[in-house]
Amino acid sequence: MKTVDLRSDTVTQPTPAMREAMARAPLGDDVFGDDPSVNALQERIAALLGFEAALFVPTGTQSNLCAILSHCQRGDEYIVGQMQHCYRWEGGGAAVFGSVQPQPLAHQPDGTLSLVDIADAIKPDDPHFARTRLLALENTLGGQLMPPDYLREATTLAHARGLATHLDGARLFNAAVATDAGDPFAAARAITSGFDSVSVCFSKGLGAPVGSALCGTRELVARARRWRKMAGGGLRQTGVLAAAALHALDHHVERLAEDHANASLLAEGLQGLPGVTVGPAQTNMVFVDLAPDKAAGAVERLRAAGVLCTGLY
Repeated sequence: MKTVDLRSDTVTQPTPAMREAMARAPLGDDVFGDDPSVNALQERIAALLGFEAALFVPTGTQSNLCAILSHCQRGDEYIVGQMQHCYRWEGGGAAVFGSVQPQPLAHQPDGTLSLVDIADAIKPDDPHFARTRLLALENTLGGQLMPPDYLREATTLAHARGLATHLDGARLFNAAVATDAGDPFAAARAITSGFDSVSVCFSKGLGAPVGSALCGTRELVARARRWRKMAGGGLRQTGVLAAAALHALDHHVERLAEDHANASLLAEGLQGLPGVTVGPAQTNMVFVDLAPDKAAGAVERLRAAGVLCTGLY
């Protein structure tokens, strides 16, 4: 029986062409800074998104962790949404490793954080409070696109109040392709233009087996490199992985539109089924709410029928 795997865009596999690019990648030692493939990737992604520098890291979780710890110090806090990955799904890393306190806010129906809530969450300069240093946002969030005007207003507010801004852009290129399939790189630059740092993942819909990049100023990236080392992310001949990310940038970004079309087709096919409520499929994700009588055991029944999915509770 053929299996249809709908669990996540993380289950993508390298294409034969990507494997070939990995096999012939020129290598060095990235801890010494002389892996040519890693250096080429870092220079390219930084230039594509309009930043001074970038750092290749094994995972998006480590990228977000290095970003938060590079923006904040012990006793600081970052404002973040309740459902953002760097708050809910990354094991509390910033609090555990850096003593940086998250200040989670409720999301609006469209996934944004209310500008009023953001402003109200910024603490006064008082020893009773953690020092508010950073606003972290995510795009896409659960497949939802953050409106460009909102991103501009939120980052402007943060900067006016003395906060740095970080974008978890694990699926930045999904947002970019959905915004402008004709020039997704220009769209990506526009999305990230108001942020002081951005994390980009290559191992989801782009198909690379491993890897993310953290972009920012040279000073921030230098701090992040130190945190990466402490977090165990200093790798050696990691150009074999950087080559996969470079191949993905060359060949897979535009193909994200195919994922979006497939997600839309799936959402349309599920519409109208009894006891099934389907959320909007703006990019590559489809979320389905099941009536209680259908929810129990649904994941197991689908697996038995050859369809893999995840259940969130």
